[in-house]
Amino acid sequence: MPALAALTIMFGVALTTGCGSNPYSIGWNTAIPDTVVLYSIARPELNLPSAFNFHQRTSYKVEDPSATGAWDIAVDTRNGQIVLLPPEALNIATGAGIAVLQGVGLEQATEAPKDTTLYSTKEPVPVEMGNVYVIRSGRMVGLYGTYCRYYSKMEPLNIDAADGTLQFRFDSNPGCNDRALVPNG
Repeated sequence: MPALAALTIMFGVALTTGCGSNPYSIGWNTAIPDTVVLYSIARPELNLPSAFNFHQRTSYKVEDPSATGAWDIAVDTRNGQIVLLPPEALNIATGAGIAVLQGVGLEQATEAPKDTTLYSTKEPVPVEMGNVYVIRSGRMVGLYGTYCRYYSKMEPLNIDAADGTLQFRFDSNPGCNDRALVPNG
């Protein structure tokens, strides 16, 4: 009986520690960067994609009622400059935020800031070439029923304030509350 108890304990320890990994985490093994073009909500045309959900990799039309609360950032033009708007800048309470990593490229951005005060949640964030923007999603229910935030990074490729467009490259971590901005595999 002592041998069976010891074996049970060893199996339980191996199962819960998973060789040092979280058994509930979703591994991010391969980078999947993509490119997106969004249109400023200041443009006169309606029904253009002007917002984006990084975790779902989906663009939205801000004026679509079903899009409310579904996106992480929207693009606008303020004082002749393209800016990113977190949802709360448009009175949509999600808790999504934007942090700026100045002077780094997409590949050099390896971890989202831990300091929550670095994320703009209510104010427009000017978009400038040479910066990477870390996007923290709003709180959502994850795969195992826990509340999660997902982290992504984006780098502007083309900013055209006169035309009201922003083209950017991005990648997203699929792991719940995992601030890594590069795959672990």
